[in-house]
Amino acid sequence: MLFNLLAAPSSSHGGLLNLLHYMTFRAGCACLTALVISLLLGKPFIAQLKRIQRQGQPIRALGPERHILEKAGTPTMGGGLILFSLACSTLLWADLYDGFVWAVLLTTLGFGAIGFADDYLKLAKGNSKGVSKKIRLGGEFLISCLAGIAMEALTPPDLRNAVAFPFAKTFVLHLGYIFPLFAMVTITGFGNAVNLTDGLDGLATVPSIIAALVFALIAYLVGNHVFADYLQLHHVPGTGELSIFCAALIGAGLGFLWFNAPPAEVFMGDTGSLALGGALGAVAVAVKHELVLCLVGGLFVVETISVIIQVFWFRRTGKRIFLMAPLHHHFEKKGWQEPKIVVRFWIIAIILGLCGLATLKLR
Repeated sequence: MLFNLLAAPSSSHGGLLNLLHYMTFRAGCACLTALVISLLLGKPFIAQLKRIQRQGQPIRALGPERHILEKAGTPTMGGGLILFSLACSTLLWADLYDGFVWAVLLTTLGFGAIGFADDYLKLAKGNSKGVSKKIRLGGEFLISCLAGIAMEALTPPDLRNAVAFPFAKTFVLHLGYIFPLFAMVTITGFGNAVNLTDGLDGLATVPSIIAALVFALIAYLVGNHVFADYLQLHHVPGTGELSIFCAALIGAGLGFLWFNAPPAEVFMGDTGSLALGGALGAVAVAVKHELVLCLVGGLFVVETISVIIQVFWFRRTGKRIFLMAPLHHHFEKKGWQEPKIVVRFWIIAIILGLCGLATLKLR
């Protein structure tokens, strides 16, 4: 908004307002703005959630036993704080004439709305079952498919319907009419992958911040034809503005982490986890780095695969491979303390983020 209102008039006068022409400046401001909003509104927001949710988030009966004792009464829907901070900061600092910004932001808010409905029904019913799987997945598929179609229309013709490969300079795979389905699977898949990972205090928040940091840089480089040509990346005009969205996501995530750090004062719930995953998936589709997201977000991928393997093997043999799925609960059952699991998973996320950055040069 500020860019659209002030940047064009300032171009002929110079001065401080001319800084709005620099994405790096606006990205830094977006991160700080989202962080400040989260920190300022966090306490009253959590207090309001506690008044509304007297019993807190319903704890799954089949989960680790200590959760019933340690996490009972903690309010959920804290993802609403992330979404509000993210949306306000993005709308304030991004170029609102950029179609990619709207496609990604609306996808994020759409996934957040589905998560909110799921959290609300869990609280209303007093158990861990919310929206039915069919309705939930149907809504996610619809939103992500529409996002794929929109971003397909915004992409240059030579890259439209195409999937790029890391380590490959020029090769792309054109999917034709099935590209929106590919985008749908990517966005929905990561929305649910982050949702599955969100089971311990801060576990999903920091890896999401790390992934957003990596994709803030990727979006900036892909959206700049000079850097894209130098690094032999596929240039997608307009995606540079997504670096501002990712920066706002980082700030909102850090502000939420202040209250979500162990022991958590609030849980993000499906409201936050679905939105964060959907946001990362949408950005990856926009900048043509869907496969790199699988590397950068490898922690989320592994957590999801652990659930798939567990369910498949149990239905086939009646036995379990892991003590409990997702994978972080397996380590809980083995006796690992929560902080040790969380910090070690953060370390893995950092390593995977660095590996993702390496793909920008290794071509």
